[in-house]
Amino acid sequence: MPTWDPKLYLQFAGERTQPSVDLIARINGAREPARIIDLGCGPGNSTAMLRQRWPQADIIGLDSSAEMIAAASQAYPTEKWVLADAASWTAETPFDLVFANASLQWVPEHQGLFPRLMAQLAPGGILAVQMPSHFESPLHQVMLEIADDDLWRERMVGPRNALTNESASFYYDVLQPLAASLDIWQTEYFHRVDGAQAVVEWFRGTGMRPFLEALESEEQKRLFEHRVLDGYRRAYPIQKDGRLLFPFRRLFIVARK
Repeated sequence: MPTWDPKLYLQFAGERTQPSVDLIARINGAREPARIIDLGCGPGNSTAMLRQRWPQADIIGLDSSAEMIAAASQAYPTEKWVLADAASWTAETPFDLVFANASLQWVPEHQGLFPRLMAQLAPGGILAVQMPSHFESPLHQVMLEIADDDLWRERMVGPRNALTNESASFYYDVLQPLAASLDIWQTEYFHRVDGAQAVVEWFRGTGMRPFLEALESEEQKRLFEHRVLDGYRRAYPIQKDGRLLFPFRRLFIVARK
């Protein structure tokens, strides 16, 4: 698991928060959730959206990064924050909503993970998940191509496997037997950014981090980023207004127990 920089992550706070808003908008139940946990809450931006939607709920934000929990505690001091790993987390008391916005892709073995998360729900509870689904896009493919260079290929086995990427049909097969209702969809966002360097900054705050941390020196890190930047300049055209329209696809799941 990479280390995290909350300031770098929040450079694109609005773009990163919007999917959590869209996911929350699709959560409709017969009753308001009284107990909510935000798995992989990061610096608290998604937890804040949950609080806005359900102001009376008991909400916990959980993250495995001490840096992220510290940032969340500072930004939202009245909320409850827990430093723990979603991969091994279990609930002492079932939750009405288990929410995970752009976090579970960092957890392996979804065949077992998602049934275990469903088991943490109270009857009628909801598992709501959003994960990046960009693995066929230039954003990810350019980086994988550069990671295959002889300069550092042997150090890239772990980073190549740091993210879990499964299909919508995989999650349907895993969750359908466990869910009273199941909703799965994809959304492709088009973010207007200043250029290819902004795309590098975006990914340096998340999916590029394991690759950079695997490199031996600051010089190698700079070289890796420079090559990624060149790849993004070739892959993403500039619009007539001088901006770059950056596509980012995400997978959403809402499963009711």
